[in-house]
Amino acid sequence: MASRSEDNLTAILYGVNDLRLEQTPIPVPNDDQVLLRMEAVGICGSDVHYLVKGYIGHFVLRQPMVIGHEAAGTVVEVGKNVKNLKPGDRVAIEPGVSCRRCSYCKEGRYHLCPDMVFCATPPVHGNLARYYVHDADFCFKLPDHVSFEEGAVLEPLSVGVHGCKRAGVGVGSIVLVLGAGPIGLVTMLAAKAFGASTVLITDILQRRLDLAKEMGADHTLLVDKNVSDEEIIKQVVEKLGGQPTISMDCSGAEQSVRIAIQATKSGGCALLIGMGLSEMTVPLANALIREVDIRGVFRYCNDYPTSLDLIATGKINVKPLITHHYTLEQTL
Repeated sequence: MASRSEDNLTAILYGVNDLRLEQTPIPVPNDDQVLLRMEAVGICGSDVHYLVKGYIGHFVLRQPMVIGHEAAGTVVEVGKNVKNLKPGDRVAIEPGVSCRRCSYCKEGRYHLCPDMVFCATPPVHGNLARYYVHDADFCFKLPDHVSFEEGAVLEPLSVGVHGCKRAGVGVGSIVLVLGAGPIGLVTMLAAKAFGASTVLITDILQRRLDLAKEMGADHTLLVDKNVSDEEIIKQVVEKLGGQPTISMDCSGAEQSVRIAIQATKSGGCALLIGMGLSEMTVPLANALIREVDIRGVFRYCNDYPTSLDLIATGKINVKPLITHHYTLEQTL
C-alpha cells in the first residue's frame, strides 16, 4: 500500500527566471483519476524555454504555473470508477488529456483535440511536485524491471515513435535525423527499432554526436552553420551512399528544415518535429516537383504503449539519456 505525507513541495514558475518552491494543497482525485506520488520528473527543453522566455509559440505564461510533464509516479489513491490501477502501482504518465468527444478524439487523433489539457502548457499546471492527480486512463503501469526514470523518458520517446509512424519508417528505410538533442536521439533510437537500415544524425556539437554514435547511430555528421545547404547535402549523400528516403528535422532551425526537404530522395518524406520560427523561407517548389511529402509532428497519440513495449523488451535503451539526478529541493 502506497503511503503519503502532507508535504506537497511544488515547483511553480511565476515569470521569466522566477521559479519558486512552495507548499501547495495535496490535490484530490475525481472519480476517474488517481492521486500520484511523483517519483521522477524529467527536465524538458520546454520547461527551460518557459523559464527563460516565458512562452513557446502561441503558448504564453500569463499566470503562475507548476512546471514538469515528463513524469512517472506511484499510485496513492484511486477514484471510485478506476478499475485499471490500484494503490502501489508504478506508472508512467502521458501528460495530455483530451476531451474524448470531439471528432479528433473519436478518430483516434486525440492529440489534435482543441480542448486538450496538457501538463505544464499554460495555463495548465504540470507535475513537478510531491503529489499530482491525473486521469487513470492516461497512466500506464510499468513492469517491475522498468525504472521510474525510464518511465519518465517515455514522454520524449513517444515523440520519436510518433514521428516514425507519421513518416512511415520501416525495414529498409534510410533515415536522416537533423539535430542530436534529446528528441533527435530518441527519434534515432525509434527509427532503428522500427527497422531503418541506416540512420545518419547531424548536429553542430561533436559531444552530442559522440553520444549518438554510442547509442547506435550508423553515421554522424558535424555541421558547420556557415556552410551552404548544398555542401551539407553533399556530405549527407556521401555518408549515406545516396539520398535518405526519410529526413526528420528535430532542431527547428530554418537551415535544417531546408536541408530536410532538399536532401530527401524524390517521393520520400520530410518530417518536421522541431518547433522553430512560425514563418520560414523553405524550398517548397523543390518538394513539389519531386513529390517530397512534408509532414508535421505535434506531440503523440496512442504511442505510449509502443514506447513502453520498446523499452520493456530491450529493443530501445534510454538509460544513456538519464545523466543527472536532483532532489525536488535542488530545483532552484
